[in-house]
Amino acid sequence: MQITFNHFEDNTPSCRTFYFTPEQPFAYTAGQFIELTLPHDNPDKRGIKRWFTLSSSPPQARLSITTKFAANGGSSFKAALQELKPGTQLTMSSPMGDFVLPKMIQTPLVFVAGGIGITPFLSMFKWLKDTGEQRPIRFLQAVSNEDEIGFQDVLDGARQHATIVVSQPSAAWGGERGHLSADLILGLEPPTKDSLFYISGPETLVETLATDLAAAGLDKHQIVGDYFPNYPAD
Repeated sequence: MQITFNHFEDNTPSCRTFYFTPEQPFAYTAGQFIELTLPHDNPDKRGIKRWFTLSSSPPQARLSITTKFAANGGSSFKAALQELKPGTQLTMSSPMGDFVLPKMIQTPLVFVAGGIGITPFLSMFKWLKDTGEQRPIRFLQAVSNEDEIGFQDVLDGARQHATIVVSQPSAAWGGERGHLSADLILGLEPPTKDSLFYISGPETLVETLATDLAAAGLDKHQIVGDYFPNYPAD
């Protein structure tokens, strides 16, 4: 399907959201991802296609993706993305993925976002605001430093509070310090047999946390993972 670039907005010093208008009504479920094709000159070995989670909410007229940019270097795809001009057309695949909210709205949920892994949760939070649906959610977000803390407007709109852990905090930071761990996650709220733990972030982070949570006693069906390849763990 063809989509047309509309505008972007900066969320943090390294994170930017891009907004697109689809050529026709587009149905998807909050938390799903798409493949975006962006032809550009002299593409590097990673090519002209890339997977992105949609950070928009299904009822919204525009689609959005939110991505992180490296301080130095980066791919030719990301460079071309930053140079998009309003009105530019791109090709997008159909939505995919099952990292979505469970059908039972009373299911206790723990959302764990490492860095750019916040994007599927942004879509879910926006959808909850748009529909007025309420879910029992605890949200834990890991970032490298305080400058990477963002999206407070989305959390406020969904009436959600984030427990934030910073791996490289300043001396002034008064919140959680260090790295994500199974102990920290389980300390948010004592899990029940019905609790689901949604973990999203760099591949190594998601794999490690899933293994450690299972070792701590969670059943595998309680752990729902969504990883982002080629991103370092915060």
